[in-house]
Amino acid sequence: MDTCPSINNLNYDELICNIRTAYCDESHPYPWIIGYSGGKDSTLVTHLTLDAILEVPPKKRVRNVYIVWNDTQVESPLVVDHVQEQLKKIENVCKCFSIPAKTIITRPRQEETFWILLIGKGYPTPNSMMRWCTDRLKIKPTSEFIKNNISQYGAAIVVLGVRKGESQRRNQTITKYRNINNSYLNEHNTLKGAYVYRPIEDLSTENVWYLLSHQDPPWGGTHEKLIQLYKDAEGGECPMMLSKDEAPACGSRFGCWVCTVVKKDKSLQGFVKSGKTKYQLLIDFRDWLLTIRDDPKYRQLRRRNGKIQYDNEKLVPGPFTLEARKKILEKLIKIQNIYGEQLISNQEIIIIKKQWVDDIVYQHEKN
Repeated sequence: MDTCPSINNLNYDELICNIRTAYCDESHPYPWIIGYSGGKDSTLVTHLTLDAILEVPPKKRVRNVYIVWNDTQVESPLVVDHVQEQLKKIENVCKCFSIPAKTIITRPRQEETFWILLIGKGYPTPNSMMRWCTDRLKIKPTSEFIKNNISQYGAAIVVLGVRKGESQRRNQTITKYRNINNSYLNEHNTLKGAYVYRPIEDLSTENVWYLLSHQDPPWGGTHEKLIQLYKDAEGGECPMMLSKDEAPACGSRFGCWVCTVVKKDKSLQGFVKSGKTKYQLLIDFRDWLLTIRDDPKYRQLRRRNGKIQYDNEKLVPGPFTLEARKKILEKLIKIQNIYGEQLISNQEIIIIKKQWVDDIVYQHEKN
């Protein structure tokens, strides 16, 4: 008989029971906010949570649940399609079975999208030393949603699919912020009024894949498409982040297709190898952005505040020049036309060009 690998003495029914008990815990009646990235861990947490709530009598389903996906607006196209499809199914099953859960999509502020900061203000593409994208595109949008719930309900519980076995760094983070009384909840390290619940923290990667392949989701169908997505991407998801401590080392994960934190995007290359050759356009553009980042002819001498900065007597270049920004936008629009799907919105282009005018006026007044 096919049996589930050991889950530290937990089987599927016990996982459901634990989550159901936590959901019904009246001592912490705050809303649950599930961080959903569309990847294996967050999908399993969402699956288990909805299954657990279905075992609760309808009259006792009083805790609100928000399933939150953060759309950076430069997400890997295949992942966006998958997530949007899953969110629709989740929304439908919640309505059909009176589950008090809603799907929420958070996005960066209009003035802080990737393209407006990069092409409008000339921010150099992110690298391991300067990851301005993480805070503006991922942390701020979802943190603001959580803070709004804390203001409304007094507190909120963030349900995350983080696991000890993911990495040594993640294990250290989990251990560092665990409650002294060993409660299933711990206070979030940066969001005051937020608690964190990690229902699958003791599961191994093998456990997660086993459950996803042997248990059908409550919203119908199977997890086969997700499993295939991982096979094609040759990597993993970029999870929801609420602090810089939680930021993973990118590169082998599918997240932002423009990510320049690493030299090669293995996930997009995996999609191309699996036959989705149109993504080569995105890879080539990303690689080009990486090559021009530290080229002096593309960078201003002064920073946006007008100052010249040195680090150990070495000049730290400022933002991209206006000419470089124009070239980036021109190249992006050209690729978008060939690619056939939106990569940058018309509204972003309008804001970018207004930013250029503001920069020109500022420089003229200063001189």
